[in-house]
Order: sequence, then C-alpha cells, then structure tokens
Amino acid sequence: MTTPIRILLVGESWTSTSTHFKGWNQFTSTMYQEGHAAFRDALGTDEFTLTHLPAHAAASEFPATLDELNVYDVLVLSDIGADTLLLHPDTWLHGLPTVNRLKLIRDWVEAGGGFAMCGGYLSFSGIGGTARYGGTPIEEILPVTISRYDDRVETPDGVTPEVVEEDHVILEGVSDPWPIVLGYNRLEAKEGITPLVTANQDPFLITGTAGNGRTLAWATDIGPHWCPQPFIDWPGYARVLRGSMKWLAKRG
Repeated sequence: MTTPIRILLVGESWTSTSTHFKGWNQFTSTMYQEGHAAFRDALGTDEFTLTHLPAHAAASEFPATLDELNVYDVLVLSDIGADTLLLHPDTWLHGLPTVNRLKLIRDWVEAGGGFAMCGGYLSFSGIGGTARYGGTPIEEILPVTISRYDDRVETPDGVTPEVVEEDHVILEGVSDPWPIVLGYNRLEAKEGITPLVTANQDPFLITGTAGNGRTLAWATDIGPHWCPQPFIDWPGYARVLRGSMKWLAKRG
C-alpha cells in the first residue's frame, strides 16, 4: 500500500474584529475563520494526509529544524505573510535569536522537499506589499520573481485562466474552458521558465526546481473570494490541486 503524501498547509486563517454603532451605544465582536475547506475537500483522504497550521499558531509552532520539516512531503504557504515566520515570539517578545524559518524552508526544499505558495492578500508581495516575500529565501526557490510592491490584480468582472503547457502531468484530465477567477497576485516567470497556465498573460500556475526539490506558484486563492464557488465546484479544481501535490511530492 502506498504511503499517503504528507502535506503541511500553513496560513488560511484570520480573526476579524468589528465595532457596531447603535445610536449612543457601541460594542465589538470578534470572529475567527479558516479558509482551507475547499483545499482539504479537494484532496480527500485516500492519497493525502493534510495537517493545517493556522496563521495565529504559526509564529510559535512552525517547524524550527529540518527534522521537523522532514515529517512532511509537501509544504504549502497560503495567505500568511513572511513576518509571521520570521518573528518567533522569543525574538519578538524577548529579543532572543531564533532560526530564520525562510532559510530553513529553502534548505529543506533544496534537500528534496516540495514547496508551494498559493495566492492571496498575504501571499507573495500581497496587499500594500505587506506579505513581503520578495528578496527572501522563498523567492530564491520559487519559479517566479516577486514584486516589492502591492502585486494584487483585482478582476471583479472575472478573468479566465488559459492553459499554455497542456501536456504537463499536473494538468492531466483537466478540460477547458477554465472558470473565471476574481483576482490573483501578479508574478513574473524567472528566465527560462514557462508557466503551465496564465491569466492576462501573467503566470497563474508555474512550476520549478530548487536543488533536489520541486516548487510551484499558484497565483490565486485556494478558496473565496478570488477563487469563487463555481471554480471550486469545477472538476478541474480538484484535479489540478491533487496533481500539483503529487508532482511536488515526486509521485507524479
């Protein structure tokens, strides 16, 4: 029996605080939400095991050694900024040196790990440039160059991804046309690398290698809002995600 592909998904959670004004009075409410359900459901449980590390826990609980990362075959960062991984509480609160976990990810990938970054307001460069992965070890291993500024492309009227490399194993069994997405992070392919899929001629799905490892950039959300429900319901959504995880784990 084949061992399931072990995936660590980091990010895809947030806490929102609202202030409600009612005449003379006001009160606040707080809500915690997670955004990985579509990704989880697309993978299923037969070929994959998924561990989700939410954003609020990642600063203290993200692996700090290669041995801890080696528990997994694939690491996915989705909608979580670089600062969360750079600023362990021991550094942020106590002024102590700690491991640079962006360098750790790079070293793990170059030793043979599979790594993906998925798009969002706190992926790649992100909203206002606050995700801040440009110029870091993460950019070194990805097949794309990351902007130093806000890289969002908002397409509320929809943009249809277009397949460029239809023979790639990740896209096996994925039929055209693709449904629209409502936005993505604008990336630039590194020299000599051709995207598998583009949006407005920008890289949308693109693969690469780093040392002995494989890397991938998915330029839009893995769920709403940029990736709307009709896209999630499209059979190709699950096929592309499953194919991507298999390819990163060198199972496809």
